[in-house]
Amino acid sequence: MAEGTDRVLRIGGASGAWGDSPRAIGQLLGADVDYLMMDYLAEVTMSLMARARMKNPAFGFPPDAIAYLRPHLPEIARRGVRVVTNAGGVNPLGCKAALEAAIAEAGLSLTVAAVTGDDLLPALDTLRGLGLREVETGAEIPRELLTANAYLGALPIRDALAAGADIVVAGRCADSALALGALMHEFGWDAADHDLMAAGSLVGHVIECGPQATGGTFSDWDQVPGWDNIGYPVALCRADGRFELTKPEGTGGLVSVGTVSEQVLYEIGDPAAYLLPDVIADFSGVSVTQTGPDRVAVAGARGRPPTPDYKVSATWQDGWRAVLSVSIVGPEAAAKAERTAQAMIARAEAEFATHGFAPFTATRTEALGAESAYGAGARTRATREVLLRLVVDHPRREALEIFAREAGSIGISMAPGTTGIYSGRPHAAPVVRLFTLLVPKTALAAPEVHVGGAPTRPVAIPIGQPPAPFDRMTAPDTAIPGGPTRRVPLRRLAWARSGDKGNRANIALIARQPDVLPLLVREVTPERIAAHFAEQAGGPVERFLAPGLNALNFLIGDALGGGGMASQRIDPQGKAYGQMALEMEIDVPEVWL
Repeated sequence: MAEGTDRVLRIGGASGAWGDSPRAIGQLLGADVDYLMMDYLAEVTMSLMARARMKNPAFGFPPDAIAYLRPHLPEIARRGVRVVTNAGGVNPLGCKAALEAAIAEAGLSLTVAAVTGDDLLPALDTLRGLGLREVETGAEIPRELLTANAYLGALPIRDALAAGADIVVAGRCADSALALGALMHEFGWDAADHDLMAAGSLVGHVIECGPQATGGTFSDWDQVPGWDNIGYPVALCRADGRFELTKPEGTGGLVSVGTVSEQVLYEIGDPAAYLLPDVIADFSGVSVTQTGPDRVAVAGARGRPPTPDYKVSATWQDGWRAVLSVSIVGPEAAAKAERTAQAMIARAEAEFATHGFAPFTATRTEALGAESAYGAGARTRATREVLLRLVVDHPRREALEIFAREAGSIGISMAPGTTGIYSGRPHAAPVVRLFTLLVPKTALAAPEVHVGGAPTRPVAIPIGQPPAPFDRMTAPDTAIPGGPTRRVPLRRLAWARSGDKGNRANIALIARQPDVLPLLVREVTPERIAAHFAEQAGGPVERFLAPGLNALNFLIGDALGGGGMASQRIDPQGKAYGQMALEMEIDVPEVWL
């Protein structure tokens, strides 16, 4: 509980995703931390875990969570470090049971809590009865869903900690809610203090991706030392919502204004209206200040009341997919790859006809090594070595098995210089699409907390209110020098970070110097971004300001080929779009160069 404004609560970001390194926990326990926050979930992982649970009801959560924590449980118990994680996946109670078994095997006494209530598959008929539609497309709810999970907030996590849990296992919740729940419990924050809700959400948002905040994927990658031992983030939090970010001593990585600013804007859409279950967070005025080597101060988050709705991410299967990868070496390798793909598609569809199968529903050809991601803007068509990536979709798995058999003929009947099929013949895998809903909080049962063997506790959730108009920050009125200009790549003036928001790409551009922001506002317009990404973007481009970070944030519609597992592209989540944006050339006053 709150012990004065001088108290510092230390939260370590020990997992950025399912598949992150097992070294993180030991590294952070070697530092001074009070909590470990471990993030595992994404829409893709939810569908994978749902299929695992279908095979075995005891599964449905990432086994890494148990394996990674197991060797550190004695140290966690000895020091009283608490753990908050969404490793419950689609089976929080199963994950709780597995952790309790590991604790018992170690002869320890730790209390594990599980948070349930996010799984809406049992309430699917209720959702259909509400007449809900997909938020972007307006489509009806698919006939069958693999998953349907509401993004719960921080209150169940807070209540589980208050009930004495040492480890809290949630299912689908807002990633940032893991840290916010701990801060609410430790500092006694009230859910009605929306500025504090936003500040705590910012803590969680910055550390939820692990070492992305400490130099991972940073624009200036060549300035980041020690990738092999990169430090995981530690947030030093105070009761008034301010925090500093650092990393364990003696580790690699970099904590700087640039690395942390990139993470603040990562995948948030409108920085002034980041919709979370506990708050509408306004990060547009957030500032990041260097306070020492590998240490920055972060402040300035503001909040407004949350909306009456939960965001619900559902997934559904839309047929099957196979991916064929073939290496081709020699002159005109890209052209050979593209003709090989055309021939493979034609051969397979001719064989389909003999079996009464329809043609492919979608195909995509990429000659990796010939800048296929750039489309008509590619500059390396003359490359002498490519990897053909041919992606094909079909409603019938049997059709893709025919395609796989035909793939064996590539090396003897098509392009010279074909050296082999990587990973053998392709295999059919489900095409999983995301379906996003907004569901009234009043339409759902209250989340529940299961602490140890105690009776289940329901958690009261504020209803929220419709968003009201608000004042946005504007760019500083700083004069841009006149005189001669020179055309230079945007990289000279800005950092960038990109990611996905469903089927939309999110690109943040952060000025390296505050005076540069007005120039970015003038030069990097939505129209220029649309033109620069003409090969990728199929929808409108929105631009938002984040003056506190001297930044612009762009949302590009219909930019990811369906996004996530639905996309056939090599970059289904827009991870490279930030780097591509930095290639744009703009006119810059020579006095600045």
